[in-house]
Amino acid sequence: MKIIADENLAFTDYFFAEFGTIEHKAGRSLTHGDVKDAEALLVRSVTNVNAALIQNTALKFVGSATIGTDHLDIPAIEQQGIAWSNAAGCNAQAVAEYVITALLKLKPELMEANEQFTLGIVGLGNVGSRLAVMAKLLGWSVIGYDPFVQRDHVKQVEFKELLQQADAISIHVPLTKTGQHPTYHLINAEVLSQMKPQAVLINSARGPVVAEADLIADINHTQRQVVLDVFEHEPEISEELLNLITLVTPHIAGYSLEGKARGTQMIYDAFCKTFAAAADKKFETQLPVCEQFFQNQPLKTVLKQHLAEIYDIARDDAALRACVKAGKVVQTAFDHLRKTYPLRREWAAHGGPKA
Repeated sequence: MKIIADENLAFTDYFFAEFGTIEHKAGRSLTHGDVKDAEALLVRSVTNVNAALIQNTALKFVGSATIGTDHLDIPAIEQQGIAWSNAAGCNAQAVAEYVITALLKLKPELMEANEQFTLGIVGLGNVGSRLAVMAKLLGWSVIGYDPFVQRDHVKQVEFKELLQQADAISIHVPLTKTGQHPTYHLINAEVLSQMKPQAVLINSARGPVVAEADLIADINHTQRQVVLDVFEHEPEISEELLNLITLVTPHIAGYSLEGKARGTQMIYDAFCKTFAAAADKKFETQLPVCEQFFQNQPLKTVLKQHLAEIYDIARDDAALRACVKAGKVVQTAFDHLRKTYPLRREWAAHGGPKA
């Protein structure tokens, strides 16, 4: 069997080498010719799996080691009779920890804010619901908005109420343009005007959920602190935008070693089901032991002392800003940051809690 795999997937050889020949490719530039005679295609969010890519191929399986599916043309995939899978929730813990790390980096005083600080979470799927649990471990007040699900552990409010009450808003929705609740440009000028001027905005979901032009205008007006891991025109990111955003990272919020490995594990399991093979491998066997910071210490004590060691988010911010040339981020440099990213470990790997 021939398998085409994004070169940035974790543990691909461990999971798939026994099934055939793996060709590792740059996911953003995959062509029909690359996949024509392959039976399996393993991708990330940078590959648009559409009819042009997959029609008249030997493909029997497409696996995306990502939580989102907006890069997959599912009707086209199914029309070709190809089985598919994504990895919903694979990096939810990593993203939740990213959000908390970003907030504590911007406002260290939040470590002691307890219920005086209200975190608003838009989207209560795998990531949003985990973030709510982790935020409550710090004693924060949490409110959420999601028209599709109900979560017993989250106080859910209407969108307008969340905008007005939250001291920080973190976005965790898929990118959709149709239906009753589309998320494309969900955060626009009208929405931003309803937020507290001092409220922090964090987007680690999908770039086009936030209307970039409206965000720029809002920051110029309010001086709002904003954290972006994703961008509307990614990988085209303007220097103008970067200069206004308080904290920027190169689409790596979910890039923990556990998250990446879990994503590959999930599409491996689906692959084995498709091809009637035994799914007998576990990603945990491939993870190295790392330093134990927690060891029965209170969560806040450990984070005060070791947060930068667990995840130095300022390093990622500096690395992305260093990619600017001639007024914008260089695409090849952006992709290189992601390809060579030193995968961080989740808190649980250091002996800490998880949702």
